[in-house]
Amino acid sequence: MDEDRRIGQLLLDSGDVNETELQKGLSAQSSNGHLLGELLVEHGACSREAVLMALADQLKIRYVEIRERDLDDSVIALVRPDLAFRHQALPLCFEGEALVVALANPFNFSALDDIQVVTGRSVIAALASPDDIRRFVEERYMHRMMEDEADEDVRVLEEAEEEIGDLQRLAKESVVIKIVNMILRQAVQDRASDIHIEPFERGLRVRYRVDGVLHEVAAPPKRLQAAVVSRVKIMADLDIAERRLPQDGRIKISVSGKEVDLRVSTVPTVYGETVVMRLLERSSVLFGLEQLGMPAKAEGPWSKLIAIPHGILLVTGPTGSGKSTTLYASLRKTYSTEKKIITIEDPVEIRIDGINQIQVRPEIGLTFASGLRHIVRQDPDVIMVGEIRDGETAEIAIQSALTGHLVFSTLHTNNSAGAVTRLLEMGVEPYLAASSIEGVLAQRLVRVLCPTCRPKEFPPLTYSDSGVPRGGATPVGCDHCKYTGYYGRTGVYELLEMDQQIRDMIGERRAMGDIEEYCMSKGMDTLIQGGLAKVKEGITTVEEVTRVTREEEGQAILMDDDLVRDPQFVAT
Repeated sequence: MDEDRRIGQLLLDSGDVNETELQKGLSAQSSNGHLLGELLVEHGACSREAVLMALADQLKIRYVEIRERDLDDSVIALVRPDLAFRHQALPLCFEGEALVVALANPFNFSALDDIQVVTGRSVIAALASPDDIRRFVEERYMHRMMEDEADEDVRVLEEAEEEIGDLQRLAKESVVIKIVNMILRQAVQDRASDIHIEPFERGLRVRYRVDGVLHEVAAPPKRLQAAVVSRVKIMADLDIAERRLPQDGRIKISVSGKEVDLRVSTVPTVYGETVVMRLLERSSVLFGLEQLGMPAKAEGPWSKLIAIPHGILLVTGPTGSGKSTTLYASLRKTYSTEKKIITIEDPVEIRIDGINQIQVRPEIGLTFASGLRHIVRQDPDVIMVGEIRDGETAEIAIQSALTGHLVFSTLHTNNSAGAVTRLLEMGVEPYLAASSIEGVLAQRLVRVLCPTCRPKEFPPLTYSDSGVPRGGATPVGCDHCKYTGYYGRTGVYELLEMDQQIRDMIGERRAMGDIEEYCMSKGMDTLIQGGLAKVKEGITTVEEVTRVTREEEGQAILMDDDLVRDPQFVAT
């Protein structure tokens, strides 16, 4: 307790917490016995960095913020991978003849003794963020650990590659388990949405999709390809003997207290099976509409639309454009104990208290269409259909809307007007689409400039003579964003609100371009306009807007300052 009070006093003296917050933390600690620093961070009283700095001050050791560019591979190589992993210790630099080592646990005296024996140097302990140490230890030691520990197993693998029993045994070897766990853990820490493990003739490639863009990371050697894939298949309860057909499965893991579901897909290629895992964090924060980056011009009308008693509201965009997040936020806003809400999804990405959520299971006949037929008999007020994939689902959804239900769903179209065209292509009668659709929200996700390194000043947004947007902020890059210049994503939106004129145009089967042109004349901001507005605010870049709106080339650009142009939006 005296040490905890000391930590509290140091945080108080530094101004990182106030007396009231400190007393709340001490009171909570007396009842649950948790560390004071952890409680203060959990309650939002101070940052984790502040607690670590106070602890370092208390122990009279230095606190270091690990930066990737300051790491020296020749120094890191002095400590074996097994020691670095076991002790969560990262060699940083020399100070005279002594070796400075960052530790996650400053009380791990055995780590200092082991490293001193192995290196033959005196060791100076430094305190650093446990998350940073774990990340850099895994990144810097992965190749060495795999090469050092896998050689013996590799020979067996190569000799008995066709023996399923040997593959299963190898997949359970500690080195293979470590490799797969490392890939999964690093993906969660890097905020990846997908993991790709891809075989090629001369190597194995591992990539993470972070903020919508694929990045290559350290990969196991080609020699371990079959064992690594088999390990994933065992975790996903797939048949490791079947390597000729695609398979789908699921894995549940826990990383640093986060429960994560993984959808696993394996597909045979000419060089072996490729594996893609979609990460779905079960504890994901359920965003509100105000946190999605939706501008007031769209958020206000959309909030009114989701409060109507019946009709269809559609969210459109390509895969990975944030449609599900918008639907969840909308359901959260419309939820009340006076309404019954039922969803049918594939998969159920976020579980919401108070809402009945159904997982599609095509293998037993539970599809969107069949599920929807039964949902309407459950007396729902609000229905959410994960995706309208066919005419049958579209027809049932429309009939549900026309019989007094509010129906949310998604479509894969490039813009809001295209949703109407897509429904008609599915065989929906124009008069049914016109009478049931109340609004269509098209969206994309753009990467956000890293808050740590983004420029505070930047050129204004201008246009070339041909109307191509230029200027705005540009990405810089730092340790926080792994030198990409971006960290996180935000949405850009295009909201089509149904009125009688649009209903008449649908009934007349007017072209998508005619509907879009009319909506723009009534003040609808297009996806490009929404993106460029965020460029003007320094939130994202012209390149990002161009990247996610390439399908919209040729769309007119109408800016807030009444600058009206009608050139092609050229993707450069």
